[in-house]
Amino acid sequence: MLSNQLHNGMETAKLLWSRIPSSEDGEVDGVSMLRTSNGNTAESLDYEVIENQAYRYEQAQRGKLYVGYQVVVKWFLALLIGIGTGLAAVFINISVENFAGWKFSLTFSIIQRSYFAGFVIYVLINLVLVFSSVYIVTHFAPAAAGSGIPEIKGYLNGLDIPGILLFRTLIGKIFGSIGSVGGGLALGKEGPLVHTGACIASLLGQGGSTKYHLSLRWLQVFKSDRDRRDLVTCGCAAGVAAAFRAPVGGVLFALEEVTSWWRSQLMWRVFFTSAVVAVVVRTAMGWCKSGKCGHFGSGGFIIWDTSGGQEDYSFGELLPMAVIGVIGGLLGALFNQLTLHITYWRRNYLHKNGNRVKIIEACLISVITSAISFGLPLLRKCNPCPESDPDSGIECPRPPGMYGNYVNFYCGKDKEYNDLATIFFNTQDDAIRNLFSAKTIHEFSAQSLLTFLVMFYTLAVVTFGTAVPAGQFIPGIMIGSTYGRLVGMFVVNFYKKLNVEEGTYALLGAASFLGGSMRMTVSLCVIMVEITNNLKLLPLIMLVLLISKAVGDAFNEGLYEQQARLRGIPLLESRPKYQMRNMKAKEACGNQKVVSFPRIVKVADVVSILQSNIHNGFPVTDHTRNGETLVIGLVLRSHLLVLLQSKVDFQHSPLPCDPAGVSKSIRHNFSEFVKPVSSKGISIEDIHLSSDDLEMYIDLAPFLNPSPYVVPEDMSLTKVYNLFRQLGLRHIFVVPRASRVVGMITRKDLLIEDNEDSANVELQSTSVRGHRQYRMISRNVDVERPLLNGLLVQDHMLG
Repeated sequence: MLSNQLHNGMETAKLLWSRIPSSEDGEVDGVSMLRTSNGNTAESLDYEVIENQAYRYEQAQRGKLYVGYQVVVKWFLALLIGIGTGLAAVFINISVENFAGWKFSLTFSIIQRSYFAGFVIYVLINLVLVFSSVYIVTHFAPAAAGSGIPEIKGYLNGLDIPGILLFRTLIGKIFGSIGSVGGGLALGKEGPLVHTGACIASLLGQGGSTKYHLSLRWLQVFKSDRDRRDLVTCGCAAGVAAAFRAPVGGVLFALEEVTSWWRSQLMWRVFFTSAVVAVVVRTAMGWCKSGKCGHFGSGGFIIWDTSGGQEDYSFGELLPMAVIGVIGGLLGALFNQLTLHITYWRRNYLHKNGNRVKIIEACLISVITSAISFGLPLLRKCNPCPESDPDSGIECPRPPGMYGNYVNFYCGKDKEYNDLATIFFNTQDDAIRNLFSAKTIHEFSAQSLLTFLVMFYTLAVVTFGTAVPAGQFIPGIMIGSTYGRLVGMFVVNFYKKLNVEEGTYALLGAASFLGGSMRMTVSLCVIMVEITNNLKLLPLIMLVLLISKAVGDAFNEGLYEQQARLRGIPLLESRPKYQMRNMKAKEACGNQKVVSFPRIVKVADVVSILQSNIHNGFPVTDHTRNGETLVIGLVLRSHLLVLLQSKVDFQHSPLPCDPAGVSKSIRHNFSEFVKPVSSKGISIEDIHLSSDDLEMYIDLAPFLNPSPYVVPEDMSLTKVYNLFRQLGLRHIFVVPRASRVVGMITRKDLLIEDNEDSANVELQSTSVRGHRQYRMISRNVDVERPLLNGLLVQDHMLG
């Protein structure tokens, strides 16, 4: 009773917290759910293997040598993905660090004579960088806006969202990230790096870009959506590994956050790709240490070494650490809700006025951010430098522009520093390093930290959703480390212990906010350990992550799930909706009329049906000698368009092409039926047929999938949902309850030895006939195909 009341209370809290109008709420049925925020229709991907005659013929022609060649190419592509993503990350980091270094050095040299002139130069440099970023996105690569993680998550969930993996999106993501991050906006480059890695993987998988004449035929091996999905998964892991120098965290991020389907063979390739990225990044950093990379020095690539900080903790410190977890859950949930409201308003009202408004908005936010980061430190009094410890390696003061603590900004004396400028008038990576730093007790005042927390939190909320590439990892770490350091200051003053480090609590605060906002646990825990090089804090990071995630889940969904829903990306989550338990498969079909084709169909009828609806799969039926209608398979819309365009399979007779059961010669290569990644493929408007062509017929038997997935009409919708998601399906047939069982396969029937001939394998199965066991040849089993009752597609699974 108590658990039910608690569950109802939590559901009520979620409903009250997450109640927000949405343009998608008005249309739930049909394909309207599969429409993204930019108006493009997002089709489902065909992860299921279409075992038509062309596919079977192609598989029969392949030998073990070709299979080995495919394996080698897969590993070689994983190597190229790692190298490409690593080099992209190196280019972005070096560019951002040099732009930031030049900006701060020039500004600091000018403010020695005039603070107003320095302020003008600082604002103009940031404005130019942000303008270049938003201009690239609005006029060249609209799909490059945002972090890209919700879109990639939707792709790996089975949705083909137009434009997200194109070559121009990759270019827009790289140069847009340089402009937005180098321009000082409250966002990061880590989320866009995940999207960058996915774009590189997709382009390599299709052999390059045909539009820009950058293609290699010998790389065009993998043409199915299943293989492309595996490559994009490698790219996502490579992006995280490059962003945080966390190869293991990249693998776990791909497993926990973005993928909906996983297997052990993919794990090896993803791990290999992340390892390659780590080697490339490490090599680049070693090369840059010689001073060949300009202002790129100890900053840039994220690694905030806290191994020299607090080494132990007491039992009494667990309570304030738990409080940090609660604060992270509350602030993370609030951040998600505020960004949801603002993004909804921005998308439905502001951005509908055109690209000019998007540019003005981003430039206005840039000016406000620059004014705050330059102006607020001027209002703070400078503090005298503490007594320097020769062993600490910390110098006081240090000028802004390069990484370090104790920034001298608007100070009258040489041995003074401005604590607010140390975190505000600095790059975000260096500011986080300052907040995480050990042996710097009392470097920041509580007023400065609280001021920075309020202002940066507001800027992060407002900046999220602008038309620039934007990640939320670094802003989340900035926000969390600020209130974590505040709690650390309280603990230091309360416990009066010398071994308590404020930087340790800043690290826990960063983990708690990311956990409360993004709702990641395992991958985030490993990433935080890898970027801080401090394994001793692993139990504490686990504690705050569990608490912050639990608190955040009580109010709303994670950041990426909410943004995906707002963008109209219908994700199939890992768990079905609760109300699906009381629903049957037939109920999900509703009263829809199933559009099907006979086996021998007139060309005019095919054209008419394709023009009158937008379905992507059609059942194919045939009549037995007794006049009974049976379902013989599923034919895809894309395959029908290929047949109409080629015209080689048209026939004058309305009779089957192989009445004796002998298949006609294969006139198509299986690759002809594959939809290109970089285009929408063929449409019915692109096909021109004469009046004589429309009077001819097509035998669909050689081109259909003869073994689609079938469920009985009274199956629980929860089981159908799990089957649909775990197998990555696009269609499921709903049929009446079968009247006869031909056989039953158990685990031992599937254990086939490698040295056995698959054509002669006998499966031990149980027959219902006469309640006795018998041996049957699996390839000779004639499974009864009942009449089709309905067709389930992805939008029926959305609850």
